[in-house]
Amino acid sequence: MSFKCIICGKKPTAGKSVSHSHKASRRWFRPNLQKMKISFKGKVCHAYVCTSCLRLGKVQKVI
Repeated sequence: MSFKCIICGKKPTAGKSVSHSHKASRRWFRPNLQKMKISFKGKVCHAYVCTSCLRLGKVQKVI
């Protein structure tokens, strides 16, 4: 299972961290993904879901 939101497809992206002297170094921008038990396409599964999809109610949590 990749580190990717199952609903919207949000995933880590690469970029550069730029210091005060403008020396650039590589870094990752990681989204806030939570692994949880959800109901997806009529099935119950464990999957990564971003917090923005949780807030908007795009996913149904299973208890």
